[in-house]
Amino acid sequence: MARAHRYTVEVTWTGNTGTGTSGYRDFSRDHEVRGDGKPVLPGSSDPAFRGDPGRYNPEELLVAALSQCHLLWFLHLAATAGVVVTGYTDRPEGTMTENADGAGEFTEVVLRPAVTVADPGMVDAVPGLHERAHQMCFIARSVNFPVHHQPSTSAADSAV
Repeated sequence: MARAHRYTVEVTWTGNTGTGTSGYRDFSRDHEVRGDGKPVLPGSSDPAFRGDPGRYNPEELLVAALSQCHLLWFLHLAATAGVVVTGYTDRPEGTMTENADGAGEFTEVVLRPAVTVADPGMVDAVPGLHERAHQMCFIARSVNFPVHHQPSTSAADSAV
């Protein structure tokens, strides 16, 4: 039976510099994302759209969500398959195309997980775990653009 999960946050604009949105350059894109009992996440728009480069933008957070979802599924699947993961780092990259009218959309995200396993005998199982993690990831299943993977695996200090 399917179960429904709900996710609630609060997003509050904090960029009123005194005159609201009286002009395109007259307000900050700064905002805060809050969740019950969690640290405040400072947000803004991409610097290309007059945002604060010191704050996370929605595009970065979408790429991060895809990476996190893959990571969490991968670790779960590795544990149940008896593959001992001792390290995992990803440097994902998303590509968004902006149209002439200012609208845009993501055209792809590439995940680049670098996984370290405890034993060289576990390396061959890793590609299948990445494939299954991609199939299971809630976020990847929900987007309308491709999510590609360029994984690397190492064991006992030797790259594979």
